[in-house]
Amino acid sequence: EGDLEERLCELDLRSDSDIPDVPPPTDSTPEILKRALSGLSARWKNWWIRGILTLAMISGFFLIIYMGSFMLMLLVLSIQVKCYHEIITIGYRVYHSYDLPWFRSLSWYFLLCVNYFFYGETVADYFATFVQRREQLQFLIRYHRFISFALYLTGFCMFVLSLVKKHYRLQFYMFAWTHVTLLITVTQSHLVIQNLFEGMIWFLVPISSVICNDITAYIFGFFFGRTPLIKLSPKKTWEGFIGGFFSTVVFGFIFSYFLAQHQYFVCPVEYSSETNRFVTECEPSELFQMKKYSVPPLLQAVLGWETVNMYPFQMHSFALSTFASLIGPFGGFFASGFKRAFKIKDFADTIPGHGGIMDRFDCQYLMATFVHVYITSFIRGPNPSKLLKQLLILQPEQQLSVYKALKSHLVEKGILQPSLRG
Repeated sequence: EGDLEERLCELDLRSDSDIPDVPPPTDSTPEILKRALSGLSARWKNWWIRGILTLAMISGFFLIIYMGSFMLMLLVLSIQVKCYHEIITIGYRVYHSYDLPWFRSLSWYFLLCVNYFFYGETVADYFATFVQRREQLQFLIRYHRFISFALYLTGFCMFVLSLVKKHYRLQFYMFAWTHVTLLITVTQSHLVIQNLFEGMIWFLVPISSVICNDITAYIFGFFFGRTPLIKLSPKKTWEGFIGGFFSTVVFGFIFSYFLAQHQYFVCPVEYSSETNRFVTECEPSELFQMKKYSVPPLLQAVLGWETVNMYPFQMHSFALSTFASLIGPFGGFFASGFKRAFKIKDFADTIPGHGGIMDRFDCQYLMATFVHVYITSFIRGPNPSKLLKQLLILQPEQQLSVYKALKSHLVEKGILQPSLRG
């Protein structure tokens, strides 16, 4: 027993250089691209592969946007599952967890539990009228948190029962690895979907800003990069970082202008129980109504304008674009540090020239949290539509009590006359 503890302590004290290598990913580039680009240097070959696959992914993204909100939610869920798989697989290989009992089964079980909890919360918030019509769903929603806790507790007990004397520490390493991965992937993807329900524009502008920053920073760095930015990512340069910032701010401002003109993008996503589908129809809020603004005196001499017409949301796009270009990349730097710690180049080889799905979405998760906090702090107010849905699922006596309290309040405010009868 003493020798085992000694060996485990040595495992804890290992330096980064002692961590076992993860098998390098295979080259998944299609053969047709390899042959077409065979005469180019490695640098330009990578440029063309990244460029072609980037255009393909952007085209697919636009197609999914056209297909509607539900398909976007499925896309987010699919990306979440794939990112989770990539990170869990790294831990599985790095710590040689091949013989740990139940490890993979429990990892996926915990993923299902956490998704059940978060998506159940979403159903309760946004599908109240739909749930009200189905008795079996009412039970699940009413006791949703208890059921979620019971499911998690089952997994927790299974983990404890799976502990093996010679693998205690390794098993707890992987237990912690699983939970941190859940925090990074599931909770952040849940926030992405919450942002989507506020209106597709709150989903598209942040995500597109991060994509724009990735692309333009790469282009500026590729052609003009000379000054290294951070040791964690040797290929990142100050020229790319600064060029990406200005390009992203301009892109966000222009992109927001076009999206703000259409109800499809600015209206909150709501579920219609009458048509059994998601709808985006509303009277646009003040954020998406054109207003006239005075140009600061210093800029008047340069632009020659005293006033300018723009949507208020375009002002918010500055905050979103600035975060995407200045703070968002730190999600990528964090991922680079993670990969260096475990001696891997990419999270996977899913996308030729790009690496894994997580390699492309490392900045998006940080952005999702910022947008959610930004909306709740500066944008979101009381939601009459959501409140009405909650009132409609109350018992008749509860609805009557709310009505009397509201009427009394309006009379006190002088909005209703005391003689008015309900």
